[in-house]
Amino acid sequence: MLTNISNSRTMGMVGLFNDSFPPIMDGVAITVKSYAEQLYKQQIPVSVITPKAPDYIAAEPYPVFRYSSLPLINRKPYRIGLPDIDLAFQDVIDHVPFSLVHAHCPFSSGHLALRIARERKIPLVATFHSKYRDDFEQTVGSRKIADLMIKEIIHFYEKADEVWIPQASVEDTIREYGYKGKLIVMENGSDLHTDAADFNFKENARKKLNIKTDENVLFFVCQHIREKNPFLILEALKLIKHKLSFKMFFIGTGYAADELKIYADTLGLSDKVRFEGVIYDRKLLQQYYAAAHLFVFPSVYDNAPLVVREAAAMQTAPLLIKGATAAEQIIDGENGFLSEHNAQSLADTILNALNNKIKLQNVGKKAAGTISPQWQTIISKVHKRYSYLIASKTP
Repeated sequence: MLTNISNSRTMGMVGLFNDSFPPIMDGVAITVKSYAEQLYKQQIPVSVITPKAPDYIAAEPYPVFRYSSLPLINRKPYRIGLPDIDLAFQDVIDHVPFSLVHAHCPFSSGHLALRIARERKIPLVATFHSKYRDDFEQTVGSRKIADLMIKEIIHFYEKADEVWIPQASVEDTIREYGYKGKLIVMENGSDLHTDAADFNFKENARKKLNIKTDENVLFFVCQHIREKNPFLILEALKLIKHKLSFKMFFIGTGYAADELKIYADTLGLSDKVRFEGVIYDRKLLQQYYAAAHLFVFPSVYDNAPLVVREAAAMQTAPLLIKGATAAEQIIDGENGFLSEHNAQSLADTILNALNNKIKLQNVGKKAAGTISPQWQTIISKVHKRYSYLIASKTP
């Protein structure tokens, strides 16, 4: 690891800092992983700095520096990072020749990036990914305390040289939190794509997953937490369970995973709903995306969810909530479907979409062409911006 760093010393190193990274598989973790992979492919020196994860065996071709951590109570599998007490980590990180640091969260890794940027007088980019107030309120149970925590979050972003957001509508959230500075829109992308020569890739994916060819397939992949609205999906499915044949796949985990399974049984959906847990194999996950007729994502919590872009890349139409930040790029009936924020509307939208397969197919194709840019295109823009910031701060 250190040999690779020494060889790239003349070029400098881009450091990507985030509190989640595989084996944690949330959207921001996958975004950071995609940044690192694409920068590495473009021969740009890059490393990831993140908390330690128990029993994780690293396989990345680029350096990943991990520091001490503890489990975050009630937020499995997340961890609290403790870089300041990890002296061995500090000794290593002090010798990494960073030319720019990019914080993808405002917590332990973000503050470490800020310290490094100030000490070395190099640029700090900070991306605002999440609706942190929702997380804080769920964790501490007090809006007043959550508001104080949000002030600290904004104080962090105010110290960055540049603040990025993954889509334009996210500006509403960060402005609501109190940030008044300049913002740069830097979209997320997708590493998934269809094989142009495989015209039957969806049917082939269903066969590989042992799904009946005439069965409607619905799909949700994300953290199994209340903020993501998975319970609303089950309530909608209860309303249509006698109206058509379907199979609903839930992929992921989270603090509400067990409760969600119990609720599915309570609603009489155990024969129609499958909980597959976390899928680390991207090729297998791609098959689920491809097999689905509809990607049901009723979250009003997310800003610019990567999973929507990944579904679209596999020509699977997304269904989102009207007015949600995540639905910014969706035109109802053209590149996705929009529902009101209630079970009946969600059920009606699912039924209408599945009962018109030709339109559903066309919407999926349009989604692939409008809301799913490839990561290599995005990272080319990222690299240009990095180069500009590095040059502007070089004496």
